[in-house]
Amino acid sequence: MKLFCRVLVILAAVFLSMTGCAKEKKVTNGAGDRTSGAITVYTALEDELVTEYLGIFNRRYPNIKVNIVRESTGIITARLLAEKDNPRADLVWGTAASSMIVLDNLGLLEPYAPEGIGRILAEFKSDKSVPTWVGIDAWETAFVVNTVELAKLGLNVAEIKSYNDLLRPQLRQHIVMSNPNSSGTGFLTVAGVLQLNGKNSEGGWNYLTRLHENISQYVHSGSRPAKMAAAGECVIGISFGYAGISEKKKGAPVEIVFPVEGSGWDMEANALIKKDVIIPVSYTFLDWAISDEAMELYKKNYPIIATGGDGNYDGYEIDPVKQLINNDFAWVSGNRDTILNRWITLFDGKSAAR
Repeated sequence: MKLFCRVLVILAAVFLSMTGCAKEKKVTNGAGDRTSGAITVYTALEDELVTEYLGIFNRRYPNIKVNIVRESTGIITARLLAEKDNPRADLVWGTAASSMIVLDNLGLLEPYAPEGIGRILAEFKSDKSVPTWVGIDAWETAFVVNTVELAKLGLNVAEIKSYNDLLRPQLRQHIVMSNPNSSGTGFLTVAGVLQLNGKNSEGGWNYLTRLHENISQYVHSGSRPAKMAAAGECVIGISFGYAGISEKKKGAPVEIVFPVEGSGWDMEANALIKKDVIIPVSYTFLDWAISDEAMELYKKNYPIIATGGDGNYDGYEIDPVKQLINNDFAWVSGNRDTILNRWITLFDGKSAAR
């Protein structure tokens, strides 16, 4: 009798569990309360920007709790891939479009057209009839040069114009770059160099091998090389435009150099994660994340925004749009693993001979 009762209890529990699962169906666009709830958002946006942007969002939507998981692009991408069978994130905000394409090709993104999608330029969103990812802004390779430290090496900033200028023997062990496996900036820089040298040819890898001789370390953040250059911890940080401009505005003795050959670049993009249950406030967040209010916030730090600019690029002495190379996102995303694996084999954990 005791065994029979235990079996009944177990069966009842299983039945209730199945009943609960049956009720837990995917929420369709527009269904449910979009003004209150909690979501988990994965982002590669800089910490200070997340704080600034969320402060604005929270004032507008005080009943929506946003749980942020912030990591660099490579780590966010790896985490989403590792969690593909049991996704933890509800959406991704401000992570490289090249990563979004990888996730999209694996069927991990849920199509959604945020409110105002018609304002977004075609090249800043997926080419699906209902977009699976939407870009918000773009960032590009730049050299952040500490002019004081450079002078100690007998060089001036006018002599640093191109990628080849980074190979000068005086700069041996004086350059810091971000690791492309963990940093979106590192990856867009490597992908840009490869494209400028014939994509699948050996020219790009030969250049990176020579550059490696002048690299003192590879760091796990795209902005970190700019900060290190500003602090005099290296002479040149291979970073991105906004990071260097921000340090210069703070008074650091740095100049921002955009290579004459053109800059590798990527977009920060948002996407809805494909899940059995989509929390309604996810749509609210994605709508806000491409709103005019949000775009004005992005533009303060990344002047190339997905709705198009008005030609005013604070802190830039050039038009950054004209600086961007013709980026083949399909090639970059399709070769991501190959590029990263080869980079690991050649450079990861290895110091150039002193």
